[in-house]
Amino acid sequence: MADIISKHTDGRALKCLIVDDEPIAIEGIVNYINRMDFLEVEDSCSSAIEAAEILKKKEIDLMFLDINMPYLSGLEFLESLEKAPMTILTTAYSEYALEGFRLHVVDYLLKPITFQRFFQAASKAQKLFQSQILLQNNGEDAKSNMYIRQGDSFDRIAWQDILYVEGMQNYLKLHFKDKTLVIHQTMTSLEEILPKDTFFRIHRSFLLNISYIDSISGGRIFVNGKELPISKQRKEELLNTVVYKNLLSK
Repeated sequence: MADIISKHTDGRALKCLIVDDEPIAIEGIVNYINRMDFLEVEDSCSSAIEAAEILKKKEIDLMFLDINMPYLSGLEFLESLEKAPMTILTTAYSEYALEGFRLHVVDYLLKPITFQRFFQAASKAQKLFQSQILLQNNGEDAKSNMYIRQGDSFDRIAWQDILYVEGMQNYLKLHFKDKTLVIHQTMTSLEEILPKDTFFRIHRSFLLNISYIDSISGGRIFVNGKELPISKQRKEELLNTVVYKNLLSK
């Protein structure tokens, strides 16, 4: 498994928000967090409504989110967020696991949560946090600061060479002309830090480097001979913001 990292990672503790309608569950997670020097409790609340207000006011790196809550479930809340922090779902019911991974959560913890599983999930979140790409304003510097971790070695890549990114659960596939690399990162976090004038989200699961578009036909888009899906709404936006502006008239 490969990860994207940068020369500079943020060594501070992750600021955590705990969302659960059971006080004893919140107390248990707080207890676990206090055992780890790379996590700190920023806030806690008992409903998705309260959590929404906290996210507006505070910088949260990691959210521990209960699924089964009154009025608005954790999954409904997570799906409603335009910009969600890294999220670890907590629940007593295993049937929601697949739905959680569709929303690109970091991990899924079944109650009662053991410290071992909590530590595994928290460590995964820390790794993801530290492996976020940090692009600098200067394009050449940004190019030199992107690395792929493969075991104990680090290989430099250039974002300009990425054809498209494909989302798969809480992992991503980076497709190049000659290879495909899998990284543990969310689509949202990657989309935020890649150049917005070069990369365009054509579908929930696909982020495209517009420099490599071969053609657009109907509900299909072709990149380097590969056919990719494009949603109707995203197609209209792509045509209006990219294609029509560069259309050559006869």
